[in-house]
Amino acid sequence: MSMPSLGPDLRSRPRRVVTGLRDGKSVLVSDGTPPNAHLHAGWPGHMTSVCWTTAPDLTLPLAETESAPPGIRVTPEPGETRLMIVRFPPDRVFASPNYDPVTAAAEQAAHVPGLAERFEAENPGMHTTDSVDYGIVLDGEIWLELDDGVEVPLRHGDVVVQGGTRHAWRNKGDRSATLAFILLGAARRAGDAFEPYPT
Repeated sequence: MSMPSLGPDLRSRPRRVVTGLRDGKSVLVSDGTPPNAHLHAGWPGHMTSVCWTTAPDLTLPLAETESAPPGIRVTPEPGETRLMIVRFPPDRVFASPNYDPVTAAAEQAAHVPGLAERFEAENPGMHTTDSVDYGIVLDGEIWLELDDGVEVPLRHGDVVVQGGTRHAWRNKGDRSATLAFILLGAARRAGDAFEPYPT
């Protein structure tokens, strides 16, 4: 059985341009692929990358050091931020013989730590994070699933403000969808703490 077509640019990873300040002048600090961008072998067509992070006490100019090395924790602490680009292949890839759930789980643990353990074992894809996430659809179509089976279709240019709620991303289309996410770490009110789901 051949691999289903997932859309264009499946081997591509984001280009990241970082600027800085030297001797009072704006300069190019780096131009290339984020070092933690990963093409998932066990989940063909899936790509994750943390492009940049900031700490709670952000100052300028930015330090000319890598803020998003491989293995960085995806979920931000209160006051921290994460910028991610994620590509979701069509859900039908899960029925492909090329999909390897064991490898996919290991890759998630290695490349999106802090997020991987928040996925529910009994409800694949559903997860909750202690963050406010701004999601922007850069390409394709994707469905946001909420509690009680509520699904919201999203298309190129649509924006989601995900307020720390339980959700999943479903690609019911016939091509990959690429989204940008800005995660803002937040603290939950007392009595509303997240409890990890059993795995």
